[in-house]
Amino acid sequence: MHKHLLSMDQLSAEDITTILDTAGSLRQVTSRPIKKLPTLRGRTVCNLFYEASTRTRISFELAAKRLSADVINFSADSKSSVAKGEGFKDTAWTLEAMGVDAIVVRHGSSGAPHQLSKWVQASVINAGDGSHEHPTQALLDLYSIREHFKDFENLKVAIVGDIISSRVARSNVKGLVTMGARVTLVGPPTLVPPEAAAWGVEVTTDLDAVLPEVDICYLLRVQKERQSEQLFPTDREYAALWGLDAKRLAKMHPESVVMHPGPMNRGVEISAEVSESPRSLILDQVANGLAVRMSLLYLMLGGREVEGSVADAEVPA
Repeated sequence: MHKHLLSMDQLSAEDITTILDTAGSLRQVTSRPIKKLPTLRGRTVCNLFYEASTRTRISFELAAKRLSADVINFSADSKSSVAKGEGFKDTAWTLEAMGVDAIVVRHGSSGAPHQLSKWVQASVINAGDGSHEHPTQALLDLYSIREHFKDFENLKVAIVGDIISSRVARSNVKGLVTMGARVTLVGPPTLVPPEAAAWGVEVTTDLDAVLPEVDICYLLRVQKERQSEQLFPTDREYAALWGLDAKRLAKMHPESVVMHPGPMNRGVEISAEVSESPRSLILDQVANGLAVRMSLLYLMLGGREVEGSVADAEVPA
């Protein structure tokens, strides 16, 4: 396994399969009465979050604790050293001096995890950087897809919405294409980056034409906080042209499913009825995030030191 996880570009199909297979074994552990493994006992994981994301931080924190690691949570809020003027490099050196073994970093600037990996000896995991990538979200999405469809080859996936602002879209495109899926990006012309056609995908603005053909409709949140200008007229118009409601869901074939990375803008990119339908994998995505993040920490920090399968590993009393 790689020392750092900064981008889905690092991962081959074999790497992704190993991560997903390990996550599958670890899910068995989380169903036991005692849900801990001793694998990372004595290791320290730091969640270094310069952007708020409660679900991602809690998922990583719980993943590390389930593997018996110590956890430090660092948030760049009004009470932190960052508010007092401490720079990113100073914070990195402080964590290095503390001897942490892994740093899970979320940052508003693209490339921040890559830069951090040059300053510290610890393993660095990208939990989202600017509009660049969010590889652990892509991996948990791939796990959720494989759990439902078993095979990625020629699976048809539509990723719909605010592509230009979405690090999730970029990571998912890379992961899905690597695993053999066929991806179509759908959205307003103003929300699809000009270079998207070079990503190995198809691009269209017509959601209704795509829906009958796809196995998965992956909806993205419109990220108004990342936009410096109004890129579409109104939420109502967006919902009318690119939102998934019950009427549009009926156009998809019966075995197709709906996904969303959260948080959702109900009534904009997805209706409440669709988000709560039996064909929605949204809650599965949340649940699978824990197993996938356990898998990454296990493989990056401790997997080579533990003999036997994960499921058979000794659970402490």
